[in-house]
Amino acid sequence: MSTCSANARILIADADNLFREGLRSLLEEQPGFSVVGEARDGEEALRLIDQIKPSILLLSMGIPRLSGIEVLRAIQIAEDALRVILMAADIKKEQASEVFRLGAHGLIFKESPPALLFKCIQTVMDGQYWIPGKGGSEMPPLMDGDLSFADANSPSKKYSLTKREMDILLAVVAGRNNREIAKRFSISEQTVKHHVTNIFNKVGVYNRLELALFAIHHGLVAKK
Repeated sequence: MSTCSANARILIADADNLFREGLRSLLEEQPGFSVVGEARDGEEALRLIDQIKPSILLLSMGIPRLSGIEVLRAIQIAEDALRVILMAADIKKEQASEVFRLGAHGLIFKESPPALLFKCIQTVMDGQYWIPGKGGSEMPPLMDGDLSFADANSPSKKYSLTKREMDILLAVVAGRNNREIAKRFSISEQTVKHHVTNIFNKVGVYNRLELALFAIHHGLVAKK
């Protein structure tokens, strides 16, 4: 049963005070999201889970005094009760597989744009799994072979951009307008607009200038 109409009661577990505060501010601006607690370490996260009963735990992999994986091992994740999303700066394929085997519902890179994190949380609230480089899935990746993780570490996969979206992103950054892009790829201008909107949503920008700056800064295009 979908839980998309339910509010996400979120507990943030990360050692960095500024990161937690910034994340709280971003999340509380979103309809249906409320931050009900913050934990500075793994032991505090376990205590708060029992006390405040969050529906979503945003858990950093490298959290002190019980790592993210150790916290996962300690949690008895009841179905439709607590859903855990691991936040990682970087992660190996075998670690990612273990995260899902231990019961996590999502894994996302800490450098991901806010729009992608919001989509991740909503996907998990809707009862699906969030997999880096793939997005939502009905089933968790329980084996290393289920994860295209080498690709997921590349910038385009990190932001779930398709090959066609990357082609169009490069054209936008090069200063091409929609008509020129449509002619180049033999598609309609409406299709170009659709792709550009999807790209904006995935990387969390609002116009072409922001997209160009974002793409350069995050390595989606080469700096000249």
